[in-house]
Amino acid sequence: MDLRTFLTGVGVVALCFFGIPIRIDDNKLGEHKLKFKSFTQQFKKGYVTDQDEYEMRFEHFQNSLKMIETLNSQRMNNNSAYYGLTEFSDLSQEEFVRHKLHPLLSRRVRQHPGHLVGSTFRNHKQNHRLNHNRLTKRAVQADLPQVVDWREKGAVTAINNQKTCGACWAFSTVQTVESMNFVKTGQLQKLSVQQAIDCARNGNMGCDGGDTCSLVMWLADNKIRLEPEKAYPLVLETQVCKLKKSTIGVLVATNYTCDYLVGDEDTLLSLLAYHGPVAVAVNALSWQYYLGGVIQFHCDGSPQNLNHAVQIIGYD
Repeated sequence: MDLRTFLTGVGVVALCFFGIPIRIDDNKLGEHKLKFKSFTQQFKKGYVTDQDEYEMRFEHFQNSLKMIETLNSQRMNNNSAYYGLTEFSDLSQEEFVRHKLHPLLSRRVRQHPGHLVGSTFRNHKQNHRLNHNRLTKRAVQADLPQVVDWREKGAVTAINNQKTCGACWAFSTVQTVESMNFVKTGQLQKLSVQQAIDCARNGNMGCDGGDTCSLVMWLADNKIRLEPEKAYPLVLETQVCKLKKSTIGVLVATNYTCDYLVGDEDTLLSLLAYHGPVAVAVNALSWQYYLGGVIQFHCDGSPQNLNHAVQIIGYD
């Protein structure tokens, strides 16, 4: 079945990090050691008997504590983002990017320059531009809804854990196709992320990286049906493609768009309100410590700092 799918190439939630030197007294050091011991027990870290590894992780842990303190000091109200210890708090920033994010995503996104978005969401390839243009808004009502949450409408499948498989590009795209299929048919169907990991071309490399724009282009141009997850289950590693000419699954229409919306949040809000969830690329560095709340600071939407792909399902 065809569906009208919208995927943005670049998101508006983008964050950056700053290195902060650490100087602590003996009392603080003792406190940090106790916290680190509790941390290793809570998250069942396997390096507790390896002294060299333990000391290295403790150093990263101390950096994390200082960064968490700095981030929380910038909270403006009770709704602001708050940060704390997570299972990633013993990683350096470089390790977090390398193992949990997608460090090459920015390079891939810059291969998709900005183009105009019209009221009918014209095809990405037909409106490809070498220079960035300000996006033309789709006609919307004068007042946007104050709150949009597509989960409440039953349009969003459960959150996935990609673990060490660098396929955020596949998860976010497939989940958005699932949502748009629901908008079209009223039925929420779990589709195969593994199919995208194993089979997508256009430069996508399975668990070693890819991007949302290239995936949706491959699906639409080749009339590839995304199969149900039950038919092609998730294994979180790149395998030989098992794709066969299928008569089941969901087709992506060729009227998708892939756009740069940094600085044009009104268009993004309108799309979320009146069209459906979108897939975006973001800078997720400070998500290493994120526990909840609304992120308001450290925003950097430049393409060179993108490192993760997610689905936006609403706003508040």
